[in-house]
Amino acid sequence: MKATEVLKEEHRVIERVLAVLERAAARLEQGELVPEDLFPKAVEFIRGFADRCHHGKEEGSLFPLLERQGIPREGGPVGVMLSEHEDGRRWVRLMEEAGIRYRQGEAEARRDLIEAARGYSELLREHIDKEDHVLFVMADQVLTETDQTELLKRFEGIEKEEMGEGAHAHFVHLTEELKKMVA
Repeated sequence: MKATEVLKEEHRVIERVLAVLERAAARLEQGELVPEDLFPKAVEFIRGFADRCHHGKEEGSLFPLLERQGIPREGGPVGVMLSEHEDGRRWVRLMEEAGIRYRQGEAEARRDLIEAARGYSELLREHIDKEDHVLFVMADQVLTETDQTELLKRFEGIEKEEMGEGAHAHFVHLTEELKKMVA
């Protein structure tokens, strides 16, 4: 298996949570309630799995290797991906803040949650598409088999050392829990 395939598989897990956010936003927009803990749990997933684990692998291992192989950061695809990671973090902060206000019963929080959930989801869906169909294709062209193997070892290190034993399973379970909240 290639390192880029691992990242694509992680994208599929992230997309499940994006679907939850989109359904929750639609319900809020229709005047329905969503479970109060849906957004805090979604933020936990995004920060832990999408950002710390997945983006951590990209920012700490893949992107630097791509730069060494001649794919530029400035004015290139790596820079675009890094910028979008930061944009996503801003949306998550807004979602977290609106989620707190929603739990406290603040009326305007509903609108802010809808905007943050949809903004994050839209950004990430486009981001994932670019990575899957452009950046990872480029990576597979410039990375050697040795590079891919080394990346896989680094990814395993991130999973074990930075995320901790059982973290991946926890986040997959959390995805299922979130799906049930909007079923």
